Amino acid sequence: MPFKDKSAMKQRLEFVRLASAEGANVSALCRRFGIGRTCGHKLLLRYRSEGEAGLAEQSRRPRSSPAQCAPEVETAALAVRAAHP
Repeated sequence: MPFKDKSAMKQRLEFVRLASAEGANVSALCRRFGIGRTCGHKLLLRYRSEGEAGLAEQSRRPRSSPAQCAPEVETAALAVRAAHP
């Protein structure tokens, strides 16, 4: 996010507090803070479900790897690779 002057966490917190106010225009706030509407709504949802902790930077690592091989297959492939460099 392109937040300036203040730390990103303070900017996110300010955005969420302004956007949570009655009658707040989230689109206008997103333009003001220089973030996309998708990002703004995502921050609001995370704040409502997790509080301030939800605004912290989160890992982008996938939660699962459905195409990953079974450990037995991986071990066998590594054994073949070691036997035939």
